[in-house]
Amino acid sequence: MKKNKTNIAYFTLMEMVVVIAIIALLATIVTPMYFKHVRKARVNTAKTQVSLLEQAVMDYQLDTGKLPNSLEDLSSNTSSLSKWDGPYLKSKVPKDPWGAEYVFVSPGAHGEFDIISYGADSQPGGTGSDADIGNWVE
Repeated sequence: MKKNKTNIAYFTLMEMVVVIAIIALLATIVTPMYFKHVRKARVNTAKTQVSLLEQAVMDYQLDTGKLPNSLEDLSSNTSSLSKWDGPYLKSKVPKDPWGAEYVFVSPGAHGEFDIISYGADSQPGGTGSDADIGNWVE
């Protein structure tokens, strides 16, 4: 008798279906958890950026004695102020994690000035990841 010396692994169609079913099951479990973490990361990024913008506005106010007209005043001396000692941001004003512009309101409804990201829906109000994120304490 002659033995087959090649060690080739053959998979049956049923084994392949079982493997694909297991992968699909794992994907349905892991995918929602992944997107939940992405949503939380975007909210935390927005909170951090708002905090950094708030600090830059305060630095601007300390140097010039007044609040900026817009957040763009933090990157360049658009008002031609002699006391301007910027730039107060390393680069231009970032967009929020959802791609919208941060809103700067002076005087603000919650303090001397408000810096606001309207969240995932880019509309005032909302809950969850659609909630407004600002520099005030609630």
